[in-house]
Formats: sequence, C-alpha cells, structure tokens
Amino acid sequence: MAILALGINHKTAPVELREKVAFSDEKRLSALQQIQQSELAESAVILSTCNRTELYLHNRRISPLEADEQNSRWIEHIVQWFVDFHGLSAEQVRDNLYLSQNSAATQHLMRVACGLDSLILGEPQILGQVKQAYQASESLYQQNLSAEFSRLFQKTFATAKRVRSETDIGGSAVSVAYAATSLAKQIFDSLQPLTILLVGAGETIELVSRYLFQQGAEKIIIANRTLSRAQELSERVGAMELLLLDQLQQGLNRADIVITSTASDTPLISAAMVKAAQKQRKNRSMLIIDIAVPRDVEQQVSEIDSVYHYSVDDLQHIIRHNLAQRQKASEQAEQIIQQESTAFFQWLKLYQSSNLIRKYREQAEQTRQELLGKALSALQQGQDQEMVLQELSYKLTNRLLHAPTQAIQKLVKSGDSQGLQQFSTALGIDAVAEDREN
Repeated sequence: MAILALGINHKTAPVELREKVAFSDEKRLSALQQIQQSELAESAVILSTCNRTELYLHNRRISPLEADEQNSRWIEHIVQWFVDFHGLSAEQVRDNLYLSQNSAATQHLMRVACGLDSLILGEPQILGQVKQAYQASESLYQQNLSAEFSRLFQKTFATAKRVRSETDIGGSAVSVAYAATSLAKQIFDSLQPLTILLVGAGETIELVSRYLFQQGAEKIIIANRTLSRAQELSERVGAMELLLLDQLQQGLNRADIVITSTASDTPLISAAMVKAAQKQRKNRSMLIIDIAVPRDVEQQVSEIDSVYHYSVDDLQHIIRHNLAQRQKASEQAEQIIQQESTAFFQWLKLYQSSNLIRKYREQAEQTRQELLGKALSALQQGQDQEMVLQELSYKLTNRLLHAPTQAIQKLVKSGDSQGLQQFSTALGIDAVAEDREN
C-alpha cells in the first residue's frame, strides 16, 4: 500500500506555472473521475489554492517501497497524467514538482493543514481549504473513500486542531492587515461599540474590513475616491457606510479608529483635520493606523494628545516580533506532527493486520463451507461415512495449506533465509532445530 503527495507550490514554481496547473471546481471533478476510471489510485484528494496545487493519492495495490520498480512506474504514470491533464510537457513541470510517500507524505499533509508550509507561517485559511478538498472527494466517491485515506485526513484535521490549541502558531499577527486589526483589538477591548473609518478600497483595506467584522466590529465607514469601488467592497464583505474622500472630515469627526491604505502621493489626513475631529469628539481616544506607502497621514499627528498614531513601520516591528513567536511555535507544532504521524501508522499497521486476518479467515471459512457441502451431499447419497470424512479432512488440509506452501517454496527459491525464518516462527515451527535433529 502506498500513500503519495505530489505538487507544486509558491516555493518551487512561479505564479505563471502555478496558474497553469490550478484546478477549478469543475476541473477537479473531472480530474478525480479520470483518476478513478484509470485506476491510478483507489482514493484521491486534490488541493488547489493560489499558492499550491497538490495531489494526495492512495493505492493498496502499490508497493510502499520507493525503490520497487512497480512503485516507480506508478509515480511516472501519475506525473505523466498530471502534465497531460493540464496540456503541458513533463519538461515544463518536472523540475518544479515535489513528491513524498507514506510517512513523509503524511507529515507533509499535516504540515500543510497546520499552516507550516504556507507563505504566511501559521495562516489558518489553509485548513478550511484542505477540508473543502477532502469533502469534494468524499462527495465524488459517495462517502466510499478508502478507510485508510479517510482516517489519514481525519487524523490530519485533529492534528491541526491540536496544534492550534497547544501552540501559539496562529496567535500573533504576521500580515499588515491582520496586525492593524490586532492592534485595534489590543487598544480597545471591544470593537462592537466603536465607529471605524477605513480610507481606501484596495486589497489591504478589504482584508482589514474582513478581519474587523470577524472581531465583532459593527459600525464601519469606508471613504474612497470613487463610491462604486467602495460599494463593490461593501457588497463583498458586509454592510458599510460609504463616503467620498472629500467627505473625509465627516468620517474623522465620528471615528474612534482610522485605518488608511491608499495610493495617494500626498497625505490625505492632516494634523489640522485630526485636531478638528478631536475637538468635535471632545478628545476621546482615537487610534490612527497608516499602512500606506507613501504615508496617508501627516507625521505631526503623532504629537496630538489622546491620538495613538502608528505607521506601517511600527506594524512591521510588531510583525517581526510575532514571526519570531510563530517560528518558535512551529517547532512545537513539528513535534506534535511527528507524534500524530507515528500514531497514524501504528493504527494503520493494526488495521492492515486485522484486515488480513479477517480476509484469511473468510477464505478459510469459504473453503470449509464448500468442502462440507460436498461431504454432506456424498453422505446423503449413501457413500461410506469413513471414506467421506477421510476425503473431507484430506481436501481441507490440502486447500488450507496450498497458499502457505507456495509462499515457502517462493522463499526457498529466492534464497531469502531471513524471510523463511520469520515464516517458520509465524507457523510455530523451528526449522533449524529440526534440521539439527535430522
């Protein structure tokens, strides 16, 4: 039995290649169907995000030994299928592909789900994306993913949950947008009663607005040069009050928190504007976070009493500190992954052995039923009871010993003395001692 992880990510390939091997939902369904129909794998999960495309495959019929010729041919077939599916050549992709098998593949999957392999260390979104990929396969296979593969992914989800609860891997902000939101939450215990003014409507402000809503913010004003873009953002993220930039003073007069990120060449918020707002607000505390480059807020704003003013450089100091904290947490996470991977393979050994025993017993029972049926039929026809029983016992012995006898002969022919000794021990026979006696 072999488990394989194969893929391309932001570390191994530029975005131009990652775009070419990405799977839309429709493509993923088609790919899973092809894998199933061509019997490349019994079960497969395809993970496709902006930073990675990965295939996870399970095949009971393939040797787990990487040096085995059958194993090598299987991988070659999968790589060829992958490049053919995307209309590429092996030369275009091969140097950018990475693959791992069995224990290494299991640990890779767990690292991905825990955010340890992400562009932003510890980012939480990847776990949801892995779950969605798994659910897509579950839906296609109609809940009939192999037991081993299902167990692997359930173990992975449990591992990610354990890493989140036992380490601080996701507890520290490491993106500018998230750091800005975390800083606001740190200064004000609750965002729910506060009025928050966002200036700009680009990608960073969109991320900030999403984080703010997640943290309980309810009153958000967005000021932008064009209302149409602000309206589009509001429709994507959540209901927000809209202002034009020439109405910025109105927003400042009401805002407890201001977060700004525009492409303006000159400051949009002057010290005079903030002083006017604070006069209107009776000098209640105001937090201003300027994450624009060039800056949107005049530096003199830092000198105004009751105003907390942070620039993008201030946030970078926070981010560097938090990255160091996450790196330390990632070392703890790696230990957890090692433990959980070991636990999975311990379960797998027990499952495979119990499965083998069950199938062997079923085979023996089928043989018994078949020969017993023939014996009973012979007795009903009046044949001699002793002869019928003798024949039954003889045939039963031969049938039950046929497969083990062939296995012994194969070991002898191959000269595998160690395998022969293990087989002898399993049968409770000391072949060496018997040879000495003879």
